[in-house]
Amino acid sequence: MRLPLDDIRVLDLSSVIAGPYCSYHLVQMGATVIKIEQPGSGDAARRQGADPALNARNMGASFLGLNAGKRAITLNLKHPDGKAIFLRLLATADVVLENFRPGVMERLGLGYEALRAERPGLVYCAISGFGQDTSYRAKPAYDQIVQGLSGAMATTGDAGSGPLRAGYPVSDTLGGINAAYAIVAALLQRERDPAGTGQFIDVSMLDATISAMGWATSNWLAAGQKPRLMGNDNFSASPSGSFRVADGLINVAANMQPQFEAFCRIVGREALIADPRFPDPDARIQHRDALKAELESALQERPGAEWVAALNAAGVPAGPVLGLDEATRLPPVQERGSVQRFEGVPGVERPFEVFRPAYRLSGGAPQTGEPPAQLGQHTDAVLAELGYSAEEIAAFREAGAV
Repeated sequence: MRLPLDDIRVLDLSSVIAGPYCSYHLVQMGATVIKIEQPGSGDAARRQGADPALNARNMGASFLGLNAGKRAITLNLKHPDGKAIFLRLLATADVVLENFRPGVMERLGLGYEALRAERPGLVYCAISGFGQDTSYRAKPAYDQIVQGLSGAMATTGDAGSGPLRAGYPVSDTLGGINAAYAIVAALLQRERDPAGTGQFIDVSMLDATISAMGWATSNWLAAGQKPRLMGNDNFSASPSGSFRVADGLINVAANMQPQFEAFCRIVGREALIADPRFPDPDARIQHRDALKAELESALQERPGAEWVAALNAAGVPAGPVLGLDEATRLPPVQERGSVQRFEGVPGVERPFEVFRPAYRLSGGAPQTGEPPAQLGQHTDAVLAELGYSAEEIAAFREAGAV
């Protein structure tokens, strides 16, 4: 099927997570993404992941998960020939994506102002920790640093364990999602503009994280209430959170009055419905610890699967707490084809799977047929498409430009 971004070409200079996650969404939607990496080293994610053998071959598991479908070339932007090749590529491109520290591209002579002089319709997206023009622009912005600065860690964990970082790089991921959305919006605006003007997109991982905290952020900004460390409990409702059962934990979200009453009946604690401590949602939040203790004393009599089945049958949202190994094998994940399998990929030498983006289109599920590429795999082909001869390409390689 024809995909929404079939005619869009992206030059992706980004590395590790935020930028590659952005361009992974773009390539799944049909864009041609040319991943431009430093000769000899490439994206640091190529050497990261749980399999040391893959890391040694520059095909680390961390890299494989976010880079399927992209064409990979190596280009030394500090070399005059490398810069000239990039500018020839630019003439074919709609988007430039990078996640360097602010100022790096300007020092290379390839900042937005220089590039849009060559390509007025260019959409240029820069992802950074704190924005391009703030007093924090030069500060290092690894995911965990941003999680700590954003207040996200201060909402995670309980009084004994928190603050805690999220168990995955949430700030990097949110930066990538925001960038992908903004790029598509800018392309749409360019299409509607009679002059076809592009624009500069400045994505801050800090802003992306604070914004995504939703109710926690709005409760502070609009009502002056700071988040509290509440572990697995839902700060906005009770009984809602994780509950101990005979064989582990289950999640229950009995946020509405009928759900609370059904929960009490199913676990055999119907008296809690009329208990003067728990008459309404606000009172249940105020006495959440006492209510949870009452319910868990009953829940621990049976295994989680039995409780989940009974609660769901009564209209009470409930589910098990799974590991990622179990989550990726859930029926809805498999039925939606969310896991894509690759075999015979150079540099990997065994079958592996990657997780695809969450959206589906009416024509089917976006996917890429091409696996993650080896470092520089498409350099010769892309340069030949630009009109360079085999002799010129060999000279570029000899000079260290590619």
